[in-house]
Amino acid sequence: MKNILLLIHDDEGQEARYQAALDVTRALGGHLTCVDLTIIPEVMGDYVDMGTGVLLAEEQADETRNAVRMRARLEREDVPFDWSETTGFLSRTLEERSRLADLIVLSTDMDGEIFPRMTDVIGELLVGTGKPVLAIPPNAKPLALDGRVMVAWDGSEDAEAALAAAVPLLTRAKTVVLYYADDRSMGAPIEDAARYLSRHGIEPVIKKDPLGIDRVSSALLCEAEMGHHDLVVMGGYGHSRTLETIFGGATRSMLRKSKVPLLLVHHR
Repeated sequence: MKNILLLIHDDEGQEARYQAALDVTRALGGHLTCVDLTIIPEVMGDYVDMGTGVLLAEEQADETRNAVRMRARLEREDVPFDWSETTGFLSRTLEERSRLADLIVLSTDMDGEIFPRMTDVIGELLVGTGKPVLAIPPNAKPLALDGRVMVAWDGSEDAEAALAAAVPLLTRAKTVVLYYADDRSMGAPIEDAARYLSRHGIEPVIKKDPLGIDRVSSALLCEAEMGHHDLVVMGGYGHSRTLETIFGGATRSMLRKSKVPLLLVHHR
């Protein structure tokens, strides 16, 4: 996990994802690839009238100013980076630029204020690229990679893929909690996941909670926040324009409601 792809765009989530990308790049001794993107609204398609053309021109002007600010900041940081500027559709452009990336750093949009909705974009990237996505809430506190990490487990192939991809980060965590919201549908046993981590020098804590009347998404949100976790690792399944999940909708709920950063992976 050395090649980190970061979206540069002047929206409410930019600062939090910028800081998280710096933290991950430093921790892993990686390289940061910044894609400064002027986003073409999906509603434009191949047709641009005078009104939408004006909006695109304003977006380009805003991004030019943003690029000057952000690149000047990045040049003062202690991370190697490269920078490219482009105009295009968000999902399509990120998918094209992520071919040699090990990790994509994006934002969540709990209030749906980033256009297009990032929940949908992340779902498309999970399927289209197979790359891990680090999704940072716009109001997230600084990412503590040496803190507590919760790994959501249900024994599926997506959960296995997420666990394996997260190892470089989990080795830096103070505490790793393997968490199963017990709806009696577990695939591979959680003890297998614990043994896998132990061979990487990680000794996780296993926690199982019976669901009762709660939904899996509610249990995950509660554990993530009440357990004071700094990062949640979980499998995710996406498809065009909506995000379904290994937990029957839980990934989508986490993307929209979690205050804790998420590392998401989809098994291809």
